Amino acid sequence: MTYNELLRKSAKESGNIVCMGLDPVLSVLPASDKSIRDRLASYFGTIFKKMNEEGISPAAFKPNLGYYSSLDRPREGSFEGSLALGDILALLDEYFPSVPVILDSKRGDIARSSGNYAEEAFSAWNADAVTVSPYMGKDSVMPFAYEGKGIYVLNRTSNPGAADLQNILVVDAVDEKELYPLYLAVAHRIARWSEEHEGIGAVVGATNMKELHDIASYYSDRDIPMLIPGVGSQGGSASDVMAALKDSGYPAELARINSSSGLTHPWKKGTAPENWLSLVIDAVKSLIKEASV
Repeated sequence: MTYNELLRKSAKESGNIVCMGLDPVLSVLPASDKSIRDRLASYFGTIFKKMNEEGISPAAFKPNLGYYSSLDRPREGSFEGSLALGDILALLDEYFPSVPVILDSKRGDIARSSGNYAEEAFSAWNADAVTVSPYMGKDSVMPFAYEGKGIYVLNRTSNPGAADLQNILVVDAVDEKELYPLYLAVAHRIARWSEEHEGIGAVVGATNMKELHDIASYYSDRDIPMLIPGVGSQGGSASDVMAALKDSGYPAELARINSSSGLTHPWKKGTAPENWLSLVIDAVKSLIKEASV
């Protein structure tokens, strides 16, 4: 099965295009004397079990690797964060076996190094897709082109500083000879690379609807998956994203609208309240309703 087929299948089975980010913040989790590994596995395991009981499922999960590896202390022989991620991925296999997992690691290096990062994502973690940076060009991206796997290339990101580089006006002599933002030049390259590997997609933020609409319109007939972060705490709206996708003619089943802290700890700060699980489930249900297909 190709990665695009997996996306379509999971959207159809779940009835939505939600991507649930799994980015733990220890300070907001319920108080516990357990180890970091056990706390994280218990926390997410409780959420996944309840979601399964309620019959709700997003259409993708996205753990950000840095949230886990930052909890490791390799020089002290401690890998609590990485082991917790392994436990969480095993729980996803148990509760949501047909839902794709996107490893958010934003890799991208010279070809040999990218090859190692690809092995990390697809062999070590057994992820279905990975996020990568396009800055070093095609030879840093294509080592991630494993059969049946997805590659989300940073295209127009949702962070405030993205405009520092991504909105610079450039001339892409290969495709056009006029000035336009760098993120459109990257979109041209993504489209070209996708001709060599089905499953190459784009990370496009939800914090600027015009830019999202323009990029979605360009991709609308090219079968290019889009990962759309920025919904929730960053200010993006799932309903606005859905409207932009529909208006642009983009196939919604290939998109994934991501929310992380807005789903896994919607209270944002402070120790989790007593009703934390119901708050999480309500947040997941709400986003699924907004992003239903």
